[in-house]
Amino acid sequence: MMYNMSRFYGLILVLVICLIRTPANSQSVKGVWLTDVASKALDSRESIEEVVRRCKAIGLDNIYVVVWNRGYTLYPSAIMEAEFGRSVMPGFSKFDMLATLIEEAHKESLKVHAWFEFGFSSSYQEEDGGHILRKRTEWKALDNQGKLVSKNGFQWMNAFHPEVQEFLLSLIVEVVQNYDIDGVQGDDRLPANPSTAGYDAYTVAAYKKEHNGAYPPQDYRNRAWVDWRAKRLNRFAEKIFKTVKSIKPKIMVTMAPSIFPWSKEEYLQDWPTWVEHGWVDQIIPQVYRYDIEAYTKTLASNLEFMPENCKNLFVPGVLLKVNDYLPSEAYLKNMIKANRKLGLKGEVFFFYEGLKGHDSFFRDKYPKM
Repeated sequence: MMYNMSRFYGLILVLVICLIRTPANSQSVKGVWLTDVASKALDSRESIEEVVRRCKAIGLDNIYVVVWNRGYTLYPSAIMEAEFGRSVMPGFSKFDMLATLIEEAHKESLKVHAWFEFGFSSSYQEEDGGHILRKRTEWKALDNQGKLVSKNGFQWMNAFHPEVQEFLLSLIVEVVQNYDIDGVQGDDRLPANPSTAGYDAYTVAAYKKEHNGAYPPQDYRNRAWVDWRAKRLNRFAEKIFKTVKSIKPKIMVTMAPSIFPWSKEEYLQDWPTWVEHGWVDQIIPQVYRYDIEAYTKTLASNLEFMPENCKNLFVPGVLLKVNDYLPSEAYLKNMIKANRKLGLKGEVFFFYEGLKGHDSFFRDKYPKM
């Protein structure tokens, strides 16, 4: 009986969290990710003005713009200057990209979210982890062979180390305090670490302290070991949310993780827990699939991980372009129809350049869907 009552009160708490913390129309968000990779959209005020015009014309109302990439900020950062002597990514020193985008987007009533794309990853295809880990070697994420964690070309900082967490959080706070931003966003690298990570001295010592001196399992997929590390990242997700809200309560905190449960198995991202405890205003899983059967199945299965009364926090991430890939117009239309069939009124597209590949569709058909 006590168990049933506890479960009942737990469900009531989830309902209250969803009703209080979530904008009623959050699922109607229609957005796009804006990056500096394979795109010149952020290179000048003129190109930013073009981005805003295009988004406005086709009915997109939220822009998720990269502000943290390959160990650099894309806005002038006093923290990066003090810590690493590099205030901004090379090529972005001539003007404040983020301030410019916010100014132009707000003129058209579009919202701008600061997307911390690289999260706990320090570099891409740099064997030593890039300039950050060359200076702060104690921040390296290590695997069970004592090697720097590198996965799919990305090198990683130790997401469990308090100094690394405080560094990432300080960048988020810097943006929140200095810019008229509408939201901040983490993704499949924030908060995250590959499940091969966790064998550094700090994390091992923390684990041993809680397990009577026992070392972590050598099997990095060990379920209890995965859970232990995921819970540490859950606490950081909570800290991000509460810190941002304590500064500016109206700023949205969104996350765009991988699909579940793969996200937890591979990157220790237990995002259903973030939703359940109210540590996100919106969850935007990357439902990136290449045929409609796989897309529909993945979309439906991930919606099942959402508490019933929190489904309006769920906005699917739709793959629009990667390298030379573009979905056919028929497939693109079917993905959006699948979203609507499940009661989802919006989506976020990865990424901006793909809009150009389907210009007539987005201008003539998408606004009506």
